[in-house]
Amino acid sequence: MKQEIICGDCIPVMAGMSSDSVAACITDPPYNYEFIGHTWDSDEINRRLERVQDSSTLIKNIPYGSGLAGGVRNQRWYERNRDSVAEYTRWCEQWSCKLYRICKAGAPVAVFSSTRSAAHIQVALESAGFYARDILVYRRSSGIPKGLNLRSKLEKLNHPESAKWEGWHTCFRGEWEAVVLVQKPLQNNYWQTLQETGVGVFKTINSDGSFQSNILEGFNKERADKEWSHCTVKPVSLVKKLLQVLVPKTDSNVVLDPFLGSGTTLVAARELGYSAIGIEIDSDYAAIARGRLDSLDLDDLGQGTDSPQDLTGSQGSLLLFDM
Repeated sequence: MKQEIICGDCIPVMAGMSSDSVAACITDPPYNYEFIGHTWDSDEINRRLERVQDSSTLIKNIPYGSGLAGGVRNQRWYERNRDSVAEYTRWCEQWSCKLYRICKAGAPVAVFSSTRSAAHIQVALESAGFYARDILVYRRSSGIPKGLNLRSKLEKLNHPESAKWEGWHTCFRGEWEAVVLVQKPLQNNYWQTLQETGVGVFKTINSDGSFQSNILEGFNKERADKEWSHCTVKPVSLVKKLLQVLVPKTDSNVVLDPFLGSGTTLVAARELGYSAIGIEIDSDYAAIARGRLDSLDLDDLGQGTDSPQDLTGSQGSLLLFDM
């Protein structure tokens, strides 16, 4: 089994990949609508993260989007927000169409998303041809709600009725993330598809004999997960669970992550013995992913590491790490 890291924009990279070659996709694309059309790189993300560290109303580990960072909620504010939603959905459709072509029949696609953007991602995937199967809930540890505390705001304004608004806020305490689950259409039925493509069914009986629900919980980040410099790194144990549930492990089944980030999908694939390809547009994050793979005990895992090669083709200039 091998893992590959390609540094480049996933849309042209996937356009250069073979049709019907991917057994499954597990990925965590950008959530913020307002990033689309802007430079999506580590410098811009860090700049936005630094600006919210003193904020009491914005989440500190996720880069803010310009349309959600404040301002007067007038007609223009809502128009800009809606334009961002439409642009984000169009962008999701672009990469979804490229992904659809390269997936095998029956291939599952699991896409992490915020509660605010999950519907748009599902619609985009369905527009590309995928069939909606479920919304999985990743229940995670939650922090302090980020939003306006109305009583505190009114107290600062010396409003005489501030106490009346005790307990009223502008948001809920975030405790879960959505995982949009879709599937490429089958070849007539599940059994025929499984025989022809090696995918299509889910392993939903756990080791303790229980039937897996669509709520994924108990997957907290370990210390090693937190050490890598990325704002939305997922627990390796969570991605391993998704791999085990969605993808039969065979020599011909290759998993794809077109928004690799710091490389969690490939780390999980390496530890479980799956072949996988990760695409990451930012060279700094691609290097982090390479470092994470290099840090694994290669002798115990029976893997080797080749030197990186420069590849130039129809996708553009890419740097490929063949692990």
